[in-house]
Amino acid sequence: MRRLVVVLIAGVVFIDSAAHQAAATPPFRKEFQKLYIQPDTNEEFAKLVNDKKTGCFVCHQGKKRKHHNPYGEHLEELLDKKKDKKNKKKIIAALKTVEKMHTDPDNDKSPTYGDLIKANKLPGGPLEEVQKEPEHDEHEHDEK
Repeated sequence: MRRLVVVLIAGVVFIDSAAHQAAATPPFRKEFQKLYIQPDTNEEFAKLVNDKKTGCFVCHQGKKRKHHNPYGEHLEELLDKKKDKKNKKKIIAALKTVEKMHTDPDNDKSPTYGDLIKANKLPGGPLEEVQKEPEHDEHEHDEK
């Protein structure tokens, strides 16, 4: 009986944490898709962004998605996932602000995140790179 209770509690905790993670960014993702995935968008890029598994890598780094890539970090600075998830205007404004930022903040000649998106590339880096876990926890995702 005790084992059953422990298993049930563990299951509830797991489901709750999974639901919390899954519910964190859909409004942000939806606005990204509306803004950048158009009928004339490269089909392969659209498929990558719209896929439930690979689409997370627009902003996240690593398979556990606990970290943000540089693009996602900039968005995280502008948006609070709890307070802003229903504020479409603020989400769109943040996307447009980050789109204008250079991928290398110290080099004005580096491409902007918008340049990468227009070139049908993930703004946080190539898929193979953003799927890798970061080597250090400097960019640990903070719950807001």
